[in-house]
Amino acid sequence: MDTPKPDAAAQTMIDNLPAKTGKSLAQWLKQLARTKPAKHGEIVKLLKSEYGVTHGFANLIAHYYLQAQAGGASSEDELVDAQYQGAKAELRPIYDAIIKAVKAFGKDVDIAPKKTYVSLRRNKQFALVQPSTRDRIDVGINLKGETPTARLEASGSFNAMVSHRVRVQSKKDVDSELKAWLKKAYEGS
Repeated sequence: MDTPKPDAAAQTMIDNLPAKTGKSLAQWLKQLARTKPAKHGEIVKLLKSEYGVTHGFANLIAHYYLQAQAGGASSEDELVDAQYQGAKAELRPIYDAIIKAVKAFGKDVDIAPKKTYVSLRRNKQFALVQPSTRDRIDVGINLKGETPTARLEASGSFNAMVSHRVRVQSKKDVDSELKAWLKKAYEGS
């Protein structure tokens, strides 16, 4: 079995933050912005003593907080904006249509932007939205046990965090079939 790359391990930890700490990375960054700690050790100590966050997660949060303070992407909107700029700007209306559909499932949908994709979570990740090329968004969906079709492909090498992938090239592809798959994954998460 291959050892995960450090960025893949960090991404797994970020994905697990809500379940393990009660807050997403974005929520922790907002929390820290209120107190404005300046040093890595100070942040780790605060998170461990005040919020009961374990050392590994506190270290991860501190790293991303300091990165944001140094000019990295500091908000969820900035992360999404960065994904849909330049050659991929024309894909933004498709992304917005997918997010609008998913938000209709319930108030417990957590939209968690990452650097290259957006994780859709309830109790756990049920889907992700990724602008893969300049003319296509890939929607990864967790539907274990669902038989792949021509449109609902097995995820293959696309992303190990989902079982299936749907290639979306226009807003009309955000249709009742795609919404039903996403809803089924949401209900199973």
